[in-house]
Amino acid sequence: MSAVAKLSEIPNFGKKVISISGKEVLLVNSGGKIYAVENECPHQGSPMNASIVKDGYIACPRHGYRFSLVDGRCAEHPESVLELFQVTLSGDDISVELNSL
Repeated sequence: MSAVAKLSEIPNFGKKVISISGKEVLLVNSGGKIYAVENECPHQGSPMNASIVKDGYIACPRHGYRFSLVDGRCAEHPESVLELFQVTLSGDDISVELNSL
């Protein structure tokens, strides 16, 4: 895996959209931990880069569906699951594996 971004580019509770092999991935810094999620809400396809990150969840800006950053699940709408990807940190480098968690 090669680096796709730098840790210093994503402030606490910040986000950054990257593209890996043509797929848009959203990097999220939640309390110092980096997560990688699909940049499209599974409910109706809204871009997640305008989402709110709080308390280990990311909330879709369109309808407020809240997805866990740990497993991608939405407790209120279990049929909607946000795809998550494996993140590896090496110093300031962030690498992402596109195989879903």
